[in-house]
Amino acid sequence: MLLKRKMGISQLRPNRKQSGSRYTAYRKQRLNELGKKPTLTKLEKKRAHIKRVLGANLKSKLLSTDIANVYDPKSKKYSKVKIKTIAESPANRHFTRRNIMTKGCIIETESGKAKVTSRPGQDGTVNAVLI
Repeated sequence: MLLKRKMGISQLRPNRKQSGSRYTAYRKQRLNELGKKPTLTKLEKKRAHIKRVLGANLKSKLLSTDIANVYDPKSKKYSKVKIKTIAESPANRHFTRRNIMTKGCIIETESGKAKVTSRPGQDGTVNAVLI
């Protein structure tokens, strides 16, 4: 009888070569090769989780926020601005409807449109530059 194991998100090389033939397995998967599900940062009241990662380091995962640190290139100053909505997202067109922020998405703020330059799910903050 075969036992089925639950598979996590693996960051290993693929099982098949570019030609379509299979790689021969030389060892099992290791725990340090497992990945995590993406943190989809939503546009809501601020919530964050602090995770312990490899090397006893800490990573702040931003689950939701409604404030961004916006840089104005003309005045060369930063300001904390409230986010109104997500205008467009190059990562996934459905993220715009669901109000999910990723790096590179365009957000509508009180001071105008801005492009997100940080990775909110990894950095724990939303940094943006006015367009």
